[in-house]
Amino acid sequence: MDLTTPALLFPAISLLLLAYTNRFLVLAQLIRQLKQMDSEEDHTLIARQIGMLRKRIVLTKRMQAFGVLSFFLCTMSMFLLFLGFEMPGIVAFGISLVLLSLSLLYSLYEIQISTNAINVELSSFEARKGASRQ
Repeated sequence: MDLTTPALLFPAISLLLLAYTNRFLVLAQLIRQLKQMDSEEDHTLIARQIGMLRKRIVLTKRMQAFGVLSFFLCTMSMFLLFLGFEMPGIVAFGISLVLLSLSLLYSLYEIQISTNAINVELSSFEARKGASRQ
């Protein structure tokens, strides 16, 4: 394996980390919005959303951590290959790929929870619309 193989992952991992940061910022914004809409009538909805948001924050933290570790090991792999340590470089690159895969799996799970949260919002919206029509 040569130095260019791990270098191919650099742009992908960088973009992935940027996307994860954007997700985190959106979560922070959602939490601030929930705090503003705190009222008695929305208490059940808010309680459900808070549970999902907490889980999504934990998942986002794990996604970011595994992504950063993957990036670090990819860099370490390139450095080891640069120094001529082929086998340690290959091992570091392999671990980097495993960590990147874990990061993507956490991302997939977070997307599923995010979709469920949107469905909770839609259900609540539909219930309020139905109640206002009567």
